[in-house]
Amino acid sequence: MLFFFEKKLCSKHIVTASYCSNKVKRLLKGHYQQRKPLGWMLYLINWDSQRTVAIGLESEKDLTNVLSSMHISELDKSSEAKPIETNGYKKEFSFGSVDLYFEDPVKGTKIIVDYVTDLFNLDVYGLIIDIHGIWALDWISTRQEKMLECFEFVKNAKYNLNAKKDLDYVLRNARVSRNIVLEDVFPVNYRFDGILGPAINLTIDSNGHWVTLDNLKNFDFVKIKVKGSTISASDVHSFLRHWRAGGSHRLTYLEVHFEADRNFENLEEVYERIDDPMFVFSL
Repeated sequence: MLFFFEKKLCSKHIVTASYCSNKVKRLLKGHYQQRKPLGWMLYLINWDSQRTVAIGLESEKDLTNVLSSMHISELDKSSEAKPIETNGYKKEFSFGSVDLYFEDPVKGTKIIVDYVTDLFNLDVYGLIIDIHGIWALDWISTRQEKMLECFEFVKNAKYNLNAKKDLDYVLRNARVSRNIVLEDVFPVNYRFDGILGPAINLTIDSNGHWVTLDNLKNFDFVKIKVKGSTISASDVHSFLRHWRAGGSHRLTYLEVHFEADRNFENLEEVYERIDDPMFVFSL
């Protein structure tokens, strides 16, 4: 029966069903303790007011939100359905899903993560946060032995000025085995003097002005992509000499996109000296 149930219903419906009764929850949990769902990747999303556990499949690009934590103020008081209060929070069923409401957003987020990971016998695979979700980095690293596979630090238009100490905390504590994506805004004068990695892929989208020659040398990744770079042509030459001398030995691909207003008189000379397709430089 459970095989049929899992094939016909998505992860969201399974989580919702688990809230119907303790008996159903025990049945589902017992099933997944014996057999983990193959190819399921569990993400925590803590961006703006969104605090959600989502599940993706290796064969699919999109994520499915399976359980959300919301502030008690977001509860629709005009709704005819009466929320159920239990264990210090309120829950409400609607449109095939269950919504949980908490006074403390961080506590609520931890509760939904613990619930879904326990139900499916899964670790947190990926973390997607803005600057106000950085607490989750240390929390996840202490709650599970397995390292995060993916981390995305996303931009929130409501917060344009991020403190240096917060950005330093993110870069120094993003312990990830596979992919790191940095999309958030970094101040013009921001500099990072630490080591980022080791992991497989690093993508810095649109705000790569803070990346220096020393950063490139110290980043420990297999593939690196930087947009909005402000490094100079001489920096590019220096990095190529560093790599050819055996530096950054894990690196197999580097792609750097420079700011549009940069003046690169020697860019053609840089290209002429590059004889390996692993390097891509463009304005």
